[in-house]
Amino acid sequence: MQGALPIHIGVIPDGNRRWARKVGLPITEAYRIGSDKVEEFLDWSLDFGIKIVTVYVLSTENFLRRSKLELDLLYRLLKEKLIKVRKDERIHRNRVRVRVIGRTWLLPEDVRREIALTEEATANYSDHYLNLAVVYGGRQEIIDAIKKILVDYNSGKLNISDLNEDTLFRYLYIGDEPYPEPDLIIRTGGEHRISNFLLYETAYSELYILNKYWPEITKEDLKQALDDYSRRERRFGK
Repeated sequence: MQGALPIHIGVIPDGNRRWARKVGLPITEAYRIGSDKVEEFLDWSLDFGIKIVTVYVLSTENFLRRSKLELDLLYRLLKEKLIKVRKDERIHRNRVRVRVIGRTWLLPEDVRREIALTEEATANYSDHYLNLAVVYGGRQEIIDAIKKILVDYNSGKLNISDLNEDTLFRYLYIGDEPYPEPDLIIRTGGEHRISNFLLYETAYSELYILNKYWPEITKEDLKQALDDYSRRERRFGK
């Protein structure tokens, strides 16, 4: 690779269900393989020196639309991965802070407990970050930010004259962290849309669409995405 690397990569891991139909596997197995692939992707990102990875795990739309059977499977996989993450020496060796962002209060209590334990176990790390977007929607994030702004305004903690882009960032789910919005968004599955992912944060992000389903992604695919990014001239709307 030549040129600059992204500091922050956002990932839309699309295509688990379509891949299951393609290869003749049950959706339960596809979800499990897909969740393992998130682990692999983090390992590859660490190898390439990427500081921050944000993965779209469960959208608010799918939270409302998926069957109870599928949601229960996703909850079980999420709990398993959270437990594994906080015991994983790679996480601690690389000082990866893990956070779950979204309307997490809508998740079952046992899932919220595992989230809290994992976030606490990695709270003091700042070399790398892994953000998991669960029951997440970009529009919903902006609405929740506005609600928090109104609370602080009504309590006298915020003057409207102080409200600007930087202030609004601080009210987003991960706005209290000192790192930038995504430089690069990678989407698998061949779809050319952002799907309500980090809407405010991705205003100037570069997009890379991969015509493979999420379970098929390889380290070489990530390398090619980073190579492609390094050749782009970022203009930030100019």
